[in-house]
Amino acid sequence: MEALKTQGIELPRLGFGTYRMPGGGCQSVVESALELGYRHIDTAEMYQNEEAVGAAIAASGLARKQLHLTTKVWHENLEPESLRRALGASLAKLGVDYIDLYMVHWPSRDMDLGAVMETMQGFLQNGTVRSIGVCNFNVTMLRKTIEEIGAPIACHQIEYHVFLDQSKMLSYLREKGIPLVSYAPLAQGRAASDPVLQGIAVKHGVSAAQVALAWLLEQDGVAVIPKAQRRESQESNLNARAVKLDDDDRQAIAVLPKNHRFVSPPFAPEWDA
Repeated sequence: MEALKTQGIELPRLGFGTYRMPGGGCQSVVESALELGYRHIDTAEMYQNEEAVGAAIAASGLARKQLHLTTKVWHENLEPESLRRALGASLAKLGVDYIDLYMVHWPSRDMDLGAVMETMQGFLQNGTVRSIGVCNFNVTMLRKTIEEIGAPIACHQIEYHVFLDQSKMLSYLREKGIPLVSYAPLAQGRAASDPVLQGIAVKHGVSAAQVALAWLLEQDGVAVIPKAQRRESQESNLNARAVKLDDDDRQAIAVLPKNHRFVSPPFAPEWDA
């Protein structure tokens, strides 16, 4: 599995997302993904499945160092002491001694960003976390985090797919040498039914979802974490790595609407700031 090197970690470019997989049903799904060869598992305290993910990791028999494990702190727990408690709870639920990548899941309007980053860098120093990152920040927030505060951000996780332009964000991240991790890379299932992607898929003898993932994976500094509960879909997503798009395909994708954001809760930041 190709990996992106950033802040002392190697991030497999194709990971496995676990959003909306709460409870015990998640364990068998993650076990299947690990059996197929996924080595980058993405969870969060808000997903309410860290125990199931941890159980799947334990059942896999894989050595801890063979896995990249990401989890995230919810935006209501960004005060330093709450942040420390949240990390402790995640470590306990996952049954691990350290997290490879610990991320701020969403920014909070009243957070003290400097205090948040100071606390997270403390986790780096005590070895409970190997790298830190943020999710769903706008460019202004990211610039403050990196340039003013000087936090060693390993990656930024945001919604990114064929229907949403993230060129401004990508340009900034590439300037700083920071990978973008695409969540909802299949536009919450919409990519599979898009006629343009289906036409490209027929040409290559693959699926529309594989085309959407291949488009992301061919971009410099981009990783993806598609979610798939069915084993066949998990395997299909892995096989997207072998799909090679041509210039006609890229041109067809380029003219798709690029203003569709499907994840924007009430507490989201101003995206264009």
